[in-house]
Amino acid sequence: MGAVKALLFDSSVLITEHSDGTVLFQSGAEALLWRLAYSKLHLGVSYGKSVSAQKVSFLNKIALSFSLKCFMHKKCSTDTSVNDISQAWGETGESCLYVASSKDDELYRSLSNNGWLIVLKSADDVIESEMENLRLLYIGKLEELPFIICRFNRNVSQGRGDEILSIGYVMKPSREKDFAERGAFPMYPTQNGLIFVPLALDLPLAFQMQEVNAVIHKATDEIASVKLSTSSEHSIKVTFSKGMEELERYFQGHPGCCIIDPLNNVYPLLDRLRIQQILLRLEDLNIVGRCRIRGPHFLKIDDFKVPNLTKSLSEAKLSLPCIVKPQVACGVADAHSMGIVFQAEDFKDLQVPLPAIAQEYVDHSSLLFKFYVLGDRIFHAVKKSTPNADFFLSSCMEDGPKPIIFDSLKSLPTAKDQQPGGQVESNVHNLDLELVTKAANWLRQSLALTIVGFDVVIQEGSWDHVIVDVNYLPSFKEVPDDIAVPAFWEAIKTSCKSRLAHGG
Repeated sequence: MGAVKALLFDSSVLITEHSDGTVLFQSGAEALLWRLAYSKLHLGVSYGKSVSAQKVSFLNKIALSFSLKCFMHKKCSTDTSVNDISQAWGETGESCLYVASSKDDELYRSLSNNGWLIVLKSADDVIESEMENLRLLYIGKLEELPFIICRFNRNVSQGRGDEILSIGYVMKPSREKDFAERGAFPMYPTQNGLIFVPLALDLPLAFQMQEVNAVIHKATDEIASVKLSTSSEHSIKVTFSKGMEELERYFQGHPGCCIIDPLNNVYPLLDRLRIQQILLRLEDLNIVGRCRIRGPHFLKIDDFKVPNLTKSLSEAKLSLPCIVKPQVACGVADAHSMGIVFQAEDFKDLQVPLPAIAQEYVDHSSLLFKFYVLGDRIFHAVKKSTPNADFFLSSCMEDGPKPIIFDSLKSLPTAKDQQPGGQVESNVHNLDLELVTKAANWLRQSLALTIVGFDVVIQEGSWDHVIVDVNYLPSFKEVPDDIAVPAFWEAIKTSCKSRLAHGG
């Protein structure tokens, strides 16, 4: 018996029809289908001849969206229906699973007799799935089905002598889709023995956590609020969503639980001031006579109208223009609302949340180097970036350039073909990969994070390599999937085994 690679759903499990004829997904069905589809499993839906035309139309639409096959069956010919399904999918050489809502289902007995695994979605909340003769399982909600699949696949692989780790994950749906569509979260074993399963924060955690060896998260997706503190030990106070707070309490109550990475290790990256302070220690990596790597010069600002702000900027080695960012780096609506300021008098009305970090604006030929640290592997990509300061100055009005306000997640002020081709090529060739690789390893070890990203710009003239941003669990989508995804898996496995060996 092989791993589950094919699933057939009775239509009643996936869709429902209201009294007005409107057909909708059952709760959890749509998210389940795209998760299964991105795991590249064979998918199908069966329905009887009596199903309404509205339901059939809806099923045909979702068949196109999720690459699933539709099968109509009749009570008198269930064996024929089973043959049709087998012919449509071919000999997978693996296990097939049928999800129904009742033992009275027309295909239930026929598929069971043909060696299929049967999952019944009970009307009651059956959180702890039960087994009957190892062939019949129960779930209360569709969100439990991935755990059934992953448990079965893990048991099959371990029965063959393979080492398998089940990895639960938590992140917002859009981010999960971005990873999943690149094949990063399969529900069957990866080439290095990982199985991924989404944690549902609205379901009891105890049963979910029993099914996984480790949890990888993007906890910043679940932040409800961030408050800055005057305490030097803990500079921020984070409030998570109800589900994430419950998960955090679970981690605290189960110190042996493996989490990639511990929340305390991620917290420094929520505070731009803390990031800048960490980057000051890059100075220890520099060698006389070679390019330097450093963080940008910076100044924390609590009030844009404070007297002698110009003097404070100068003492911090900051000249105008400079870029101004909120101190809170993520998790709140305006964390990415930034401004480029060209004149000191424009600070007083600047629409950037306080407290803020004024950061050196580095002329860098509009080129940004994005680095991704996936465990021991380091990758980078080159991207277009903001133009040099003289571009802004040359296009300003007679009364001087006004502050540029932008959301860094949505758009950046750029200039097409602003830099001569030779300058761009020069900056690419001036990248000291050995130096940045050394900094990447230093950052990973200093922050104690498994997966981290950071942005580097090369300052014109000095050729200083300046790290202008650091973030946790980046998407690394600039790196080809066939290279990045296996490195992602290996980073998780290495971190998981290391943490489990040291008690979490």
